Amino acid sequence: MVAHPRKGQLRSRPAAPTRPIHTKPGLLPLGLASERDTLLYVPAGYTPSQSLPLALLLHGAGGRPEAGISLLQSLADEAGLLLLAPGSRYQTWDVIAGGYGPDVRLIDQALDQVFTSYNVDPSRIAVGGFSDGASYALSIGLINGALFRYIIAFSPGFMAPSEQTGTPRIFISHGTQDTVLPIEQCSRRLVRQLERARYDVTYREFDGPHTIPTEIAREAVSWFLDTGEAHSAPGAPAI
Repeated sequence: MVAHPRKGQLRSRPAAPTRPIHTKPGLLPLGLASERDTLLYVPAGYTPSQSLPLALLLHGAGGRPEAGISLLQSLADEAGLLLLAPGSRYQTWDVIAGGYGPDVRLIDQALDQVFTSYNVDPSRIAVGGFSDGASYALSIGLINGALFRYIIAFSPGFMAPSEQTGTPRIFISHGTQDTVLPIEQCSRRLVRQLERARYDVTYREFDGPHTIPTEIAREAVSWFLDTGEAHSAPGAPAI
């Protein structure tokens, strides 16, 4: 597939693993960078014959891959989730720092490695993140909606899709006491835009600051795993 990293487009697509890896469950570096290496979490009980959902998780500004993994790691074994967490090449994600490119290429590399080595359920692939990571998840999720059937955005600030494909389902949460990314200018505005464009949005507000309460994270995972087959239309309404 031809893709353009500078437009935020990802080329990687799931397929039957060509180099299946028999690894022990747990946290694994992928060896894609000497610093801030991409991390993969393999849940307990995984076997190559078992098709599992995958969540690509994106850290906030100034964060590291460990921060991305930690968003859902405590729930991964129970839910049977593969988790993939790259590290941004800059202080935050490329489109926020100036334009799509370096992080899109890294994410493509990471997805390629996972898809060729692990049995991923193609109908259960999500991109999610917190804060700047949530903004980036919304952005590349809408661009690559045929790949990411689900988007999980914990306290996003904005979205900047260069285009929109597919019709991913979207989960957004935000604290009403958030002083870092105020809810009215951020998630409430974003949800109105997405709903006007007829995306399927599940929105949760909670009484709290710039954080992810445990119950919100658990609800997001349940939403991801319990909703019906996601849509994958070739196009999407313009936001």
